[in-house]
Amino acid sequence: MLGKRAEDYLEAIYELCREKGFTRVKDIAERLNVKPATVSEMLEKLSKEGYVIYRKRLFVALTEKGREVARDVRERREILLKFLTALGIQKDIAEKDACTIEHVLHPETVKQLKNFVRFIEECPTISPKWLEHFREFCRTGVHPCDRVKERVRRLNASRS
Repeated sequence: MLGKRAEDYLEAIYELCREKGFTRVKDIAERLNVKPATVSEMLEKLSKEGYVIYRKRLFVALTEKGREVARDVRERREILLKFLTALGIQKDIAEKDACTIEHVLHPETVKQLKNFVRFIEECPTISPKWLEHFREFCRTGVHPCDRVKERVRRLNASRS
């Protein structure tokens, strides 16, 4: 099983290749904010494990195995980002947290988060009532249903 660092490398290579059509050690080092020698060391390891094709001073490419892992990591991050922003977390914070969390979640947890995010996105109304209630609860600390119950209680008390 790959660790967080190796997954970050595969994802960076994947993104750089999508953006530019290719990538080099220098590009990866800049993206991950590490030294080129550190990148070369990791690429040699990933090459031996069958995740990348690495030709020193020439190019870096993902194998199908590497692309599969990179796409999986990227999908986990996107799901987490959607989930965290739906909770009302600021995007920049959600991006940092998603990057951290994406490496440690069990596949079953990812599957359920994916289902939940899809459920929210495909909800027939633009803003479902429960989501509005959650956002109000976050703002005020009081569940909107409790307010309604309190109004009904006061109304009933005033009628007595």
